[in-house]
Amino acid sequence: MKHLTDIEIIDSIKRGNSADFSLLVDRYKDKAFSLLKRILKNEMDAEEVLQDSFLKAYYSLKEFRQDSKFSTWFYKIVYNSALTVVASKKRKIEHEMSSIDDEFDLTSGDNQIYASAENSREYVLKLVDKLPLRHALVTILFYVDGLSLNEISQVMGTSLVNTKVLLHRSRSALKDLLLKHNYQEELL
Repeated sequence: MKHLTDIEIIDSIKRGNSADFSLLVDRYKDKAFSLLKRILKNEMDAEEVLQDSFLKAYYSLKEFRQDSKFSTWFYKIVYNSALTVVASKKRKIEHEMSSIDDEFDLTSGDNQIYASAENSREYVLKLVDKLPLRHALVTILFYVDGLSLNEISQVMGTSLVNTKVLLHRSRSALKDLLLKHNYQEELL
């Protein structure tokens, strides 16, 4: 069986083959779930938002104009759904969290992260989780999920210039954390 493109699958779904949506689910569920776990910091919430995101995507397929790749369009749905949950939790716990862009204490728990990491990739990803939410997201979307800067700017609803600046700041913050622990030597 030939490898179908996202557009071919979407065209099939639009023609009435709704079962073909499972192909898109299988293709994007792991990366989207990973992204959601990083944003929401809770597997159950991530599973729920992932299901909601796939439902939103399914019912909105007729509105997909193919201006961008399906993955970019879907990640935008996932990202916005996750931000809605974060904002909802924020309203419930206003005294603990003033905004989703708060600067977190980048040094707390570093030794525990280092001790529990099994390899350098896992350690770096745990440090990425310590970055402020938008910094962590841009880093994950660029380096782990392989999205281009243009795709990331579409997903996050920011300009391309702002996305570049955010990625630069994220790299700088991550570098500072790595240098703080002299971990760069082990990565070389």
